[in-house]
Amino acid sequence: MLSLFPQTTTLYDYTVKSIDGKEVQLSQFKGKKILIVNTASECGYTPQYADLEKLHEKYKDKLVIIGFPANNFGAQEPGSNEEIKEFCKKNYNVEFPVMGKVSVQGTDIAPLFKWLTTAENPDFTGDIKWNFEKFLVDENGNLIRRFRTKTVPLSDEIIQAIEK
Repeated sequence: MLSLFPQTTTLYDYTVKSIDGKEVQLSQFKGKKILIVNTASECGYTPQYADLEKLHEKYKDKLVIIGFPANNFGAQEPGSNEEIKEFCKKNYNVEFPVMGKVSVQGTDIAPLFKWLTTAENPDFTGDIKWNFEKFLVDENGNLIRRFRTKTVPLSDEIIQAIEK
């Protein structure tokens, strides 16, 4: 039976909303690796924003980091998009793109995160367990690595995957 919906196979098939409400076609990042992170402002792991910004500064010619605030875990991202944007700038001087707040699990999971958690992955698939999980996408829009929350952005594991 022919599906009425095309099969989404890469990150580039997705359009998301920026923290300012503008549409962002992820295909604009073709040719660079992309690190997608589900973030939260009131989490014990929130200081990872600082290392994500350092990673952004070091690799911005070949890597795009995209933060996706989510309130799925412990209600640790209660703010509005405007409040989140202000928090990221004021506390961590975040320059990498931060998108609008989304759901990263459950029945209202954002389509991008549904793909990220079900796409074939050499590390693991399945639900996101907490804030600051990281998904690395290659220059062609294919998911190639996934890192749990405790893997810090400047870890050897992530650096090696970016430089590969």
